[in-house]
Amino acid sequence: MKLLLLAVMLGLAGAYPLEDPKECQPHSRPWHVSLDGQCSGALIDKWWIVTSHECALYYNTMASLGEHAITVEEGTEQHIAIADTIIHSPYRSPFNSLAMLRLAEPAQLNQYVQPVPLPTRCPKPGETCSVSGWGSTIPNQHERSPGLKCITVPVVDDLTCLNSFPPMLHWGVMVCAGQANTDNCLNDRSSVMVCGGELQGLLWFNFGCDNPANPTVYSKMCEYNRWIKNVMEHYTTDPLLTTTVSPLDDE
Repeated sequence: MKLLLLAVMLGLAGAYPLEDPKECQPHSRPWHVSLDGQCSGALIDKWWIVTSHECALYYNTMASLGEHAITVEEGTEQHIAIADTIIHSPYRSPFNSLAMLRLAEPAQLNQYVQPVPLPTRCPKPGETCSVSGWGSTIPNQHERSPGLKCITVPVVDDLTCLNSFPPMLHWGVMVCAGQANTDNCLNDRSSVMVCGGELQGLLWFNFGCDNPANPTVYSKMCEYNRWIKNVMEHYTTDPLLTTTVSPLDDE
């Protein structure tokens, strides 16, 4: 049922023409969350958002769901405070860059607010995916976009990705997407990559905006399923039960 609803939402992407061809059809990505108007995340459950480590550190006060144009109130938004932040533990920079945000109250699910399914598989090289965020799609420009942007990127095999970057880049739990002659730039913190209706990536290293010939690096979400599910299953708001709050490592 969830996948059917997501397919309907994504099908709206061609409903009517937009002035900017890289702007998402409004509300076609109902899982996409704005964090303090400065960062992105993905709703995976009525209580939980996943985002990058960077966003969890600096943008974790208020989550806005059901957003498209972040500069105006459209009547579809739900503004919910963040009650708790859980960083992937142990955080071995730069080998992991993932955090979970617990909402202070559950999101009200409707046509504008829906969780995205966690991955049931890992993305495959050559697979076409959609990336969304409120950043610029022009290389080396950092202005926020008023409307949610969408680009289409191909998944790149790990060897090609490794060969694109200097040796000092430590390889972690990553997946690369985007190459030359593709829409390979969306300059938003923790922009969201969805492949086949499943969450497959959150922006990590935005190399595609520095040089469109380079792939962009995303957290490889299929490798975090166990950790995410452990956090959700063992989380408690009781301060006397602190051991259940600590996330369990995948390894």
